[in-house]
Amino acid sequence: MGVGGFVRDETPTDEVNQREAVLESLTGTVRELIDATIRTTVDDDEVHRVRDDLDALVARLRTGQLPGPAGIRYNSELRSWNWGNAVMGAANAIAPPLNVVHGPSGCHADVVLGAAYEGPPGLVHGGVSAMLLDHIMGETASGMRRTTFTGTLTTRYRRGTPLGPLRFEAHIAGEERRKVFVAGTISDADGVTVEADGIFIQPAGTPTADG
Repeated sequence: MGVGGFVRDETPTDEVNQREAVLESLTGTVRELIDATIRTTVDDDEVHRVRDDLDALVARLRTGQLPGPAGIRYNSELRSWNWGNAVMGAANAIAPPLNVVHGPSGCHADVVLGAAYEGPPGLVHGGVSAMLLDHIMGETASGMRRTTFTGTLTTRYRRGTPLGPLRFEAHIAGEERRKVFVAGTISDADGVTVEADGIFIQPAGTPTADG
């Protein structure tokens, strides 16, 4: 039974892990395909041949499909999987992916952004920066122990964020009943490129720090 996109699924954790690894291997190849498609210089006839080959592969994958969005699934062992997520989905080649590490003072993630995330020449699209910050800041607010949703997200672009290796960081700046205040940054080797502040809201009816 699912509520709000959360689906109870009693697939054993070992099977979930195995399936996730298989999907990640496919997704990695599709991610390479996206990059190759953006940067290819092969002639038109070769592009048409590749398109026809891909059409056949898509048809094979379409023989077994979910009826709608993937949602978030979880089992009684508290293993959850969100393979369609736009930022960290194991089956989503659009996702960088952002692998968030939780620590005692907040969260961080290291990621390499390539041609698929370009806005201005050689720089990360500002909307992509905001999306990835929203995700790591949301995970920081939830702390893997509560549900939170983005209320507001304010970003300050200090300079262009270059494509390539980047560090995302976030920490909780304060809490007030159902509000969790989070600060986050994106940095390259030369320092911070984007700063953000966000207010994340715990849904009504959930426990809060002050009761």
